[in-house]
Amino acid sequence: MKPLINILVLSLIIITISAGENLFVQEKSNLAAEARKQRDAELNSYYSDKQLGSFIKEGKTYFRLFTPNAVEVELVTFKNVGDTEGEVHKMNRDKDAVWEVILDGELNGLYYGFKVYHDGDEIGNSEQVLCIDPYSKAVATYNTYMNPRKSIVYNEEYDWEDDSWIQRDWRDLIIYEMHVRDMTVHPSSGAKQPGTYMGLTEDGIRGGITYIKELGVNTVELLPTQEFGNIEIPYKDSLAGRFNTWNPYERNHWGYMTAAYFAPESYFAENWDSLNWNKWMGKDAKQVKAFKDMVKAFHKEGIAVIMDVVYNHLSEYELGNLKEIDKEYYFRLDDKGNFIAESYCGNDLKTERPMVRRLIIDSILYWMKEYHIDGFRFDLGKLIDWQTIEDIIHEARKINPNVVFVCEPWGGGYDPQGFSVRGWGAWNDQIRNGIKGENPFDGLGWIFGKWYGNNSPQRIKSYVNGTLVRDSLGLFQKKEHSVNYLESHDGYTLGDFIRIGLGDVDPHSIIKNVDEHTKLSPKQLKLNKLGALFLFTSQGITMIHSGQEYARSKVIPHNIKIPDKEKGHLDHNSYNKDNATNYINYEHVDINRELFEYYQGLIELRKTYDAFRHAEYENIHFIKNNESLLSFGYLLKHNKDEFFVLFNADKKIITEFILPEGKWEVIVDEKKAGSSSLAEVSKKYKLHPSTGAVLRKIN
Repeated sequence: MKPLINILVLSLIIITISAGENLFVQEKSNLAAEARKQRDAELNSYYSDKQLGSFIKEGKTYFRLFTPNAVEVELVTFKNVGDTEGEVHKMNRDKDAVWEVILDGELNGLYYGFKVYHDGDEIGNSEQVLCIDPYSKAVATYNTYMNPRKSIVYNEEYDWEDDSWIQRDWRDLIIYEMHVRDMTVHPSSGAKQPGTYMGLTEDGIRGGITYIKELGVNTVELLPTQEFGNIEIPYKDSLAGRFNTWNPYERNHWGYMTAAYFAPESYFAENWDSLNWNKWMGKDAKQVKAFKDMVKAFHKEGIAVIMDVVYNHLSEYELGNLKEIDKEYYFRLDDKGNFIAESYCGNDLKTERPMVRRLIIDSILYWMKEYHIDGFRFDLGKLIDWQTIEDIIHEARKINPNVVFVCEPWGGGYDPQGFSVRGWGAWNDQIRNGIKGENPFDGLGWIFGKWYGNNSPQRIKSYVNGTLVRDSLGLFQKKEHSVNYLESHDGYTLGDFIRIGLGDVDPHSIIKNVDEHTKLSPKQLKLNKLGALFLFTSQGITMIHSGQEYARSKVIPHNIKIPDKEKGHLDHNSYNKDNATNYINYEHVDINRELFEYYQGLIELRKTYDAFRHAEYENIHFIKNNESLLSFGYLLKHNKDEFFVLFNADKKIITEFILPEGKWEVIVDEKKAGSSSLAEVSKKYKLHPSTGAVLRKIN
């Protein structure tokens, strides 16, 4: 029995030791977690109300930078933008971790940066990374990998004349999402300064503001125009520990890699055919005035300006920003000190930190005050903490009570309801997926005569009313929080979605004749019109993406030198292409002129009759069509106006609607749209497959 007893004793000893080791590991883990918690609380305790960045006051120039973890900070100033060596000025830290140095003279136009040293760094190291000022009002960028930059002291007055914000009820917004460069860089725009802020507002050309006015929208939403990282890492080569296998263009065209939250993008103020490598741009800071001139020009036409802003992460492919200034303070990190990247963009800002929250709010208020910006669309809004979301809108409304705040309600979660209860608008992906579909292969929606996912006639009615929480699966407290859209910069264009969804175009086939491909077939035209009609007659904010009004197709040029395996194919993620894939080709507007004029008419309809924007829930009464579940209508009453809005998404059946008593004028049919009478009808009205109509009662 002795061997058995020995084994049992040994087993008990091993179990006891193992349990002890587990307890030790658990205790060690608990201690580490407690230490991190205490460290987090310590960093959160730092706060300062001091003005940050560079500014001129009483004949002196101030430079201030917040960083609690630095052991030494130097200001480096440069006489010329290309200087590699500058004058070094030691900065002093106050109790709130604000580092400061004051130089004699009003040093407007001076180039500068910060060298920030942490534990283990060699103080005075000539190779230390030069960081731009997070509060830079203007930035000069050298166009090469890692986007090296210098901040510029900027202190110039601007004459706004009598300009102010566009004060508009959110329900009245008709938003045109667009990229500054894409609107005028194609030769068909006729711009003398193509691709620029200046070109966008040129008189007497076909593109830009002239085209936007012709279309009739009342708000433009600019894809990112805060200074951003233009150039990504080398294709099929490593740099800074990264290996680029996905982007042969080595470009970031859309701008969702912000570098400076207070500075306008300088590329859009340079009159270049394309981004010039190994050259400085923005060195004269003329981008500041150019941006303000652009806003003022839009405002003179009654067009509001919304900025697409990216506060969830910072530019990934560059050195010399907040990552080098104070990684631990400004970013969300895991237990090993690595960046958390729920944004899928390399690093997520720790927006819950008091001074990060202040930076975001300061930036928003700065763009409102200094640039007269009317509103903001937040990229991946769910990655920003709720306290910051609440404080942003609270502080901004003190300046402009009607300032617009909308967001993508996803990124680290999904919560349109959470934004709505805080007074924010959000992109309504329910209406997008329900009406168009989730994807053009096996996720087609209502305009194709199908029900995607959990969509149904009841859900369609909810969309008409603004997708309100009072309805099953609704999202919003108020209809003005619902940003209704069928196309955005992401994914296939609506035109291409329909081309693929109908089986007319194989997305993997090479398209050589883009003009011929662009021209819509009768069936494609019908579906584009049907989706547009539903969009513009639904309650809430209306948004279209540039080119949607003529069924723009994003075809990657097949004859470019870039080693892109997808050349000649349709593109669903064109973020990296500063070429014809993204450019607005005004000759294609003529090819699909009927659709453009239909959008014009729908915009006119929505602007003329506020029933499509302001009608009460109780004044929208749905009429079921017994011939098809995909066909329905509704009576819409508002003030003295009464409308009958009719839809038939069935692909085969002609449906007939019995009209209420009286005479009705047709103002939208399957051919035309607007506010003028196209015909008078009574008793009955027929709809062909995949069409809709709007009838107005003649009093």
